[in-house]
Amino acid sequence: MPERVEQHTPDGVDFGWVMQVTFVVTIVVGAPLVALASLQVTLPTWGDKALFAVRVGAIVWFLTAVLVYLYARREQEET
Repeated sequence: MPERVEQHTPDGVDFGWVMQVTFVVTIVVGAPLVALASLQVTLPTWGDKALFAVRVGAIVWFLTAVLVYLYARREQEET
């Protein structure tokens, strides 16, 4: 019979949760934002389109990660 797995309650922010929520929110919210932003610029080649998506997507991902972290930290402090 396998040994019982101990549970761990981390002190501070749960970074696994932050990464998972950042991933999902970036896809759900970020993809439409990048698509809408791309309507405002001329992107003649596939390379231009890819570079635009990477540049704008990186900004969206970074801002999402910071906001999710701040939310998690605030919620953790309230408990």
